[in-house]
Amino acid sequence: MITQTPQTAAGPATSAVLATPPAAPADAAAYFAARLAFHTDVADVHTALAAGAADFVVVDSRSTEAWDQGHVPGAVHLPTARIPHDAGELLDPAVPVVVYCWGPGCDGATRAALALARLGYRVKEMLGGIEYWIREGYEVQTWQGPERRPADPLTAPIGAEDCGC
Repeated sequence: MITQTPQTAAGPATSAVLATPPAAPADAAAYFAARLAFHTDVADVHTALAAGAADFVVVDSRSTEAWDQGHVPGAVHLPTARIPHDAGELLDPAVPVVVYCWGPGCDGATRAALALARLGYRVKEMLGGIEYWIREGYEVQTWQGPERRPADPLTAPIGAEDCGC
């Protein structure tokens, strides 16, 4: 159903979308650049890892039980609670970290990223977590070996290398 912007005596009313006006272009550019400095997505991480990128390390901040269910191949297992104790032994402070947890409904990766940043690591959060890694059809390593599920057409293009964005 298509709805139209209501009319008032003075002309069209402001929609809920523009009730708060968009930021000035320079402010928007600064915001979006900053956002990309803090986040990456599963497709970019997968593409980089598949190409052999060695300029970052992936950290899974979930529990051992969650890790065993499936994790990004090559990821380092470092549960959030263990970061203050184990990060120095497992991670090189000169190498940026990409951290993930369950998915968009979980703040675990954010808490892990904060803990790592407080220890002096350069860190990004992988948006979507392991949920979107799996939903986009990427392989995970489980305690039983590698596993891959079909891509979910609601999150990844079927029959295409990438979404084109």
